[in-house]
Amino acid sequence: MTSKIFVHTLGCSKNSVDSEVLVAQARANSLGIADSAETADILIINTCGFIEAAKQESIDHILQGVELKNSGKLQKVMVMGCLSERYAEDLKIEIPEVDAYYGTTHLPEILADLGGSYKYDLIGERELSTPKHFAYLKISEGCDNPCSFCAIPLMRGGHKSKTTPDILIEAMALKAKGVRELILIGQDLTYYGLDLYGKRTLDDLLKRLSDIGFDWIRLLYAYPAKFPKEILPVIRDRENICKYLDMPIQHTDTEVLKHMRRGVTQNKLTDLIAEIRTEVPGIRLRTTLIVGYPTETKGQFDGMLSFLEETKFDRLGVFPYSQEDDTLAFDLGDKISTKEKQRRVKAVMELQENISLFKNMDMIGKTIPVLIDNVDNGVAYGRTEYDCPEVDNEVIIDSASNGFEVSELMPGQFYQVEIGDVQPFDLFGEVVAGGK
Repeated sequence: MTSKIFVHTLGCSKNSVDSEVLVAQARANSLGIADSAETADILIINTCGFIEAAKQESIDHILQGVELKNSGKLQKVMVMGCLSERYAEDLKIEIPEVDAYYGTTHLPEILADLGGSYKYDLIGERELSTPKHFAYLKISEGCDNPCSFCAIPLMRGGHKSKTTPDILIEAMALKAKGVRELILIGQDLTYYGLDLYGKRTLDDLLKRLSDIGFDWIRLLYAYPAKFPKEILPVIRDRENICKYLDMPIQHTDTEVLKHMRRGVTQNKLTDLIAEIRTEVPGIRLRTTLIVGYPTETKGQFDGMLSFLEETKFDRLGVFPYSQEDDTLAFDLGDKISTKEKQRRVKAVMELQENISLFKNMDMIGKTIPVLIDNVDNGVAYGRTEYDCPEVDNEVIIDSASNGFEVSELMPGQFYQVEIGDVQPFDLFGEVVAGGK
């Protein structure tokens, strides 16, 4: 009888895409796919190694898998992904019970060890782990940016763009599966095309993806240095490209940005943000910050709070600095206490909570299209074009009019929703009309 595999994915959406490709390849090799580790014969753990907390989570899951194997509930435990790419030799010594460790680009080796082979003709084939109406599309791998704190290039290598024809094939396959929202990901979307075509070609790629006919196309992870401003008219003019941009700035103080090797100053950030908002009226900007970088003083942190209060990002995430082996910042040490980092995280999020509530208040009384993600116990949960799955605001719908019933709303469908109330990170509304 064919062994059944289960792929457990940790970390970011880029890992999720890798796992989706692996499962599709496994099916093409007639390998069985289990619904959980408990019903599988072989457990494959796709790990994250980005920051200390993610590394510990990955190790914990590996140890849980080993425990299942030792108790006879699994035949094999295999480990892939970023943690394995970076620390394979250490892991082999510390957790030798794992049957095999693989890096981030070893899909052919994994399939061979499972008794199959990598099917190179299956370009773009994936088994979606997301709800069928949205999917992530990875347009590049790795990163060439020299950020001092980041270990991604150590785990994912330098930037490598997928060819435009291959991306379009994958996008069309996703459209054929019923995907309505396409979420573009890469460590740095703005670098797209430079390695293949000698120039940044994200604007052309966006136009061609837009022509395929998705309802929404969303951009994540746009590096602010050398930002390709030619994408702004495309975002503005194409109705199915969301007026949304995730642009991690990591910090706002010029000296800290210099230490981080981000390639921008506070003034350049200010000017870029103003230009984006001018060129694309109504755009929502999401960013990510790091607090507690070794050189960050209290004054520089307070300056960042002032910048955030003035700039008023629409969406924001913040992480405490994590000292990572072999990064350029490692030798700076980890000078700021965990307690102080957490205090700074809390201060940023309290500020952002007020900003978000203020911005959400402006939505009260407006009727907007909402994409339903799921319906549970008579309550529907959806999103606007200004919100990415899992990290941004939800629209919570517990009432309907004009002949609609909340329990009958369909995930993957658009409805017109009148916003009646808000919280800092949620909107509450009533369905008033059908969408599409």
